[in-house]
Amino acid sequence: MNRYRADFPIFSKENDNSVKAASYNPDSNDFQSESEGENLIYFDSAATTQKPQVVINAIADYYASYNANPHRGSYKISIRATDAMEHTRDKIKSFINIDTKEGEVIFTKSATESLNLVAYSYGMTFVEEGDEILISIQEHHSNLVPWQMVARKKGAILKYYYIMENGTIDYENFLSKISDKTKIVAVTHVSNVLGFVNPIADIIKVSREYGAVTVIDGTQAVPHMEVNLCRLDPDFYVFSGHKLLAPMGVGLLYGRRELLDKMPPFLYGGDMIEYVEEQETTFAEVPSKFEGGTQNVEAIVGLGAAITYLEEIGMKNVEALEQELVSHAIEKMSTVPYLVIYGDKEAHRVGVIPFNIEGVHPHDVASIMDNDNICIRAGHHCAGPLIAKMGEKAVCRASFYLYNTKEEIDFFVEKLKGVRRWLGYESE
Repeated sequence: MNRYRADFPIFSKENDNSVKAASYNPDSNDFQSESEGENLIYFDSAATTQKPQVVINAIADYYASYNANPHRGSYKISIRATDAMEHTRDKIKSFINIDTKEGEVIFTKSATESLNLVAYSYGMTFVEEGDEILISIQEHHSNLVPWQMVARKKGAILKYYYIMENGTIDYENFLSKISDKTKIVAVTHVSNVLGFVNPIADIIKVSREYGAVTVIDGTQAVPHMEVNLCRLDPDFYVFSGHKLLAPMGVGLLYGRRELLDKMPPFLYGGDMIEYVEEQETTFAEVPSKFEGGTQNVEAIVGLGAAITYLEEIGMKNVEALEQELVSHAIEKMSTVPYLVIYGDKEAHRVGVIPFNIEGVHPHDVASIMDNDNICIRAGHHCAGPLIAKMGEKAVCRASFYLYNTKEEIDFFVEKLKGVRRWLGYESE
């Protein structure tokens, strides 16, 4: 499990990523600083992943060798920048198995922008008063708030389907909510809070039978498992680069070509036009129609390098490694007194574990972990309705990726055992 960690310079001992770690001394009933710091333990990959050296090198090479605006110039480095951008687009199509006759990949700045593009361009154009938009309670705010906006402005009805007591999606509840009035079905492929993999293929199939358009948030799926869009056959599918070892600032939208052709542009300006006259404009073909302005070429180049890196490892190997880490973490965390893990411990999930420690606010847990250079997330995780449905206001989240190890998890669990003592609870 250590073989990939060396590819990530942030974990190098040459970097100053260590802090004075604090340890509990039972003899003095106090915490004392140790003389040597602990290396960075990064358990927040669901928020953003660290970057391997090959990605950093690809970005540096772009700026050092062919920094130019793609699709604008007829000179060599502009052509090279264009080729790099389009090569990444082709890599994405192969990586998630897109039928190029059926759909197209559009570059955006984030998964959030991709979802807003669909909401504004498709939702605001084709959803009518009295139509229904059906989404899961698990949604990240970026696949929830835009649909609130569409429903409010168009006079549509926003409906939710919920989760079962074990945290997994209630598929029967979904079946009871969908109807001939449903025009949009929006759902996350994998919950960013609970980590469970939803039955996307079944949801897409049923939605199509009712004539509803599917909008799938794949942000937490694509980095952690094989995704095959030919097999799933969604209408729209989005993910972001920075959760996939790539830089921040690039998102992806897959759209069914017949829908994209009917949709108006989302951003107006350079590179998305065919001809402009004083009073009239004709727009470029898809995907250029939705890529107005200069793209984040640096991030796109980095994304291409990240995909190559993951393909060399193999996504099945990434998933297997992650499952080993998750199983180990759940086993070890289950031994910590007063610690609650949310969701079915046996259900298949990606490398995400939500938890709380009784009597301790999640933000305090995260701060205490930070004293030992352990990075975890605490809060509502941009999924407020789901957290409320879970009966909480905030939860902790540990999320893993291919650069993490069982040894890190063991150290993390030992530190969790001392959290309540930090806050004055007597030893239990």
